[in-house]
Amino acid sequence: MSRLRTILVVAAGLVLIASSAAHSLLGWPPLLARLTAENAPLDLISGLAMGWHFAGLAMLTLGLLAIWLASVAQRSVGVRVPVGLIGVAYIGFAAVTAAAFGFDFIEIVFLTPGALLTAAALIPER
Repeated sequence: MSRLRTILVVAAGLVLIASSAAHSLLGWPPLLARLTAENAPLDLISGLAMGWHFAGLAMLTLGLLAIWLASVAQRSVGVRVPVGLIGVAYIGFAAVTAAAFGFDFIEIVFLTPGALLTAAALIPER
């Protein structure tokens, strides 16, 4: 894997890991407070909590996977497809949510690692 691709993948992995922590640790408490203030049913809150925290775990897993792929790529393991899939999934998610709900700054959390990983996957092999 080229040095530029490695840098892009590691940068995206670090952003994913940081965003997973922010998502679960900083994002959920205000949402929970808002749901509680609106007297949302407990089963709705529980269902949202499970999905919310699973998403944080998924972001952490994808970030760790991206960094691992960057480390093994130095041993001639092809990483373009898995790195590209993660990137396209993140960009696609951001695009669909922006189209459905309007663009919000939170899409940057998905667009940044998505763009970095997609760019890394598109860099031609030497």
